[in-house]
Amino acid sequence: MLITVAFHTGIWTLIFFIVGMIKPKWPLFFLKKPDRFLILIISTILFMICATLYGEGNRQAKLEQAPKEAVSQSPDASSIPVPVPDLPAAKTDAPKI
Repeated sequence: MLITVAFHTGIWTLIFFIVGMIKPKWPLFFLKKPDRFLILIISTILFMICATLYGEGNRQAKLEQAPKEAVSQSPDASSIPVPVPDLPAAKTDAPKI
């Protein structure tokens, strides 16, 4: 899920950057005098957000995948030989009361 959001945010960041570098007034219509440096700063921040989302999405996917692999790779528990500990010899002479 986060990886998909990261790709979508990355696409919007790229569109924002390209349009902002051509006509800075379009994406920053609410400012009186926008410049390209502000577009560059905002695009850099959005790119860092995309990278963080992508990294977290990969981390969560690995965490979800780990238990499934551990269960599927472990052999059947009944086929594993388990050593039996040596028990001390049982005393046959019980105290008589």
